[in-house]
Amino acid sequence: MDLENQKRVLELSEKYGPENLVIILGAAEGEAAGLAAETVTAGDPTFAGPLTGVQLGLRVYHVCEEEIKSEIDPDIYDEQISMMEMVLDIDDIVSEMTAIRDEFCKY
Repeated sequence: MDLENQKRVLELSEKYGPENLVIILGAAEGEAAGLAAETVTAGDPTFAGPLTGVQLGLRVYHVCEEEIKSEIDPDIYDEQISMMEMVLDIDDIVSEMTAIRDEFCKY
């Protein structure tokens, strides 16, 4: 997660409260999604951004996880996401996201 997005997440969590935020990611690989998820839950693991040492514990999901997919209009999901879903390793992404949520999410 780049430094500007870290800053935005931090500002939004301060403005609305971390318990009121849900982060939805769209990374193409489980490892990349996991790194971004860890950043918004446990703090920036690269120690480079505004979330360094900041444990927000935010709820975080990948757009292809069933919890999020079921909330999106099927026609829009089909138009915007389903083509990418066919080439992604969804099981790897879900596994990575679940592990991060289990370990670091507070809400």
